[in-house]
Amino acid sequence: MTFIPSYYPYNPNWSVPTKEECFKYWNEFDLPLHIREHSSKVAVVADEIYAQCPVEIDIPREALTAAALLHDLGKFYCIEHGGFHNQLGASLVMDITGNPAIAQGVMHHVYWPGDVDIKKFFLPLVLIYSDKRVKHDKIVSLEDRFDDLFSRYGINERMNQLIHKSLNQALAIQEQLKHELGINIDASTFNSRRLV
Repeated sequence: MTFIPSYYPYNPNWSVPTKEECFKYWNEFDLPLHIREHSSKVAVVADEIYAQCPVEIDIPREALTAAALLHDLGKFYCIEHGGFHNQLGASLVMDITGNPAIAQGVMHHVYWPGDVDIKKFFLPLVLIYSDKRVKHDKIVSLEDRFDDLFSRYGINERMNQLIHKSLNQALAIQEQLKHELGINIDASTFNSRRLV
């Protein structure tokens, strides 16, 4: 599967599902309530970041919201049957939306393999950061979220190294967002808005 990096011009003809359509996909793929609640909170964080961003963004706000709502679409299947939920989710999202920018965000919401450049890669990097600010269905600090990740998944040295790598990337994204937004984003609770 090929993903178009978000620094290419966004094609306005790409389909962007509405929130209601995303909720319909949740039902079609039997997403459990706890994953729906988590995804809703990730969308709240992403939407608030978009709303506060003073620079022009070539990705529509609705595309970021859809990516946040659908980022864990493959998770329940992978819990039950194995596999990588980001890869399965990206494939499902590409199939149902036909939007490579949304699918790219889903594919890379665990870790971004390229440069941490918020202006070039806004959607996937904001999605990573938003996901890392939500522990289960609560918006928390990166420290709280990664304490949980270390306690649940840090079962060996290799896993601990991968979690540290993810933490360092999330901190780098946070620093760029602080610089671009001019706010103390790590202190934000993002609780001023509700999505669903």
